[in-house]
Amino acid sequence: MQIVHFGHSCVLIKTDSARLLFDPGTFSNGFEQTTGLSAILITHKHPDHLDGARLPALVEANPDAALVSDEDSAAELEKLGLAPTSVARPGDTFTFGGTSVTAVGGRHATIHEDLPTPANAGYVVDDGAFYHPGDALFVPEQRIDVLGLPMSAPWLKTGEIIDFVRAVGPRVAVPIHEVLLSEIGMRAQQNWLSQLAPDSEFRPLPKGEPVDL
Repeated sequence: MQIVHFGHSCVLIKTDSARLLFDPGTFSNGFEQTTGLSAILITHKHPDHLDGARLPALVEANPDAALVSDEDSAAELEKLGLAPTSVARPGDTFTFGGTSVTAVGGRHATIHEDLPTPANAGYVVDDGAFYHPGDALFVPEQRIDVLGLPMSAPWLKTGEIIDFVRAVGPRVAVPIHEVLLSEIGMRAQQNWLSQLAPDSEFRPLPKGEPVDL
């Protein structure tokens, strides 16, 4: 499996049979030139995961790509004149080429009790080869090889990141949702993970460059 990180939560996963782009949002750059996609998958409706300004052109440039979203994002897509191919609900499984994607979770993590928690679809690729949790710390039942690990968010603290890695137990954790961190902040988080979740390799990815995992 190959992965390209476009910053924040936007990642491209290349398997032997599919090219899957997750969460093309406002804090990510470079994804808009991507073509040959099998599917575009959106975890939830927040703009840092769904960029309404750039998504229509991306869909147009990938006419054969399925457009998959959580329940709440479906309404946002319709406002853009885009009809999702599928709405992902927990337990749903989709197949792109010979690659399977299963939706897990269900709700966004709580930012504050006064704010609504929208739907959030985490996506497990090929029974655990890769897991993109979106904005939630749902632990799937599948054994996960590579985890997209949220690093900084209004809904997240360091202890929760550590406990999430421990619970999921991936071979490799790659940082996503990281743009709110300074360079010093990223090093600090990496240090805590190295100390307290040493059984998983923590591997930051260069932006926009393919990496085999």
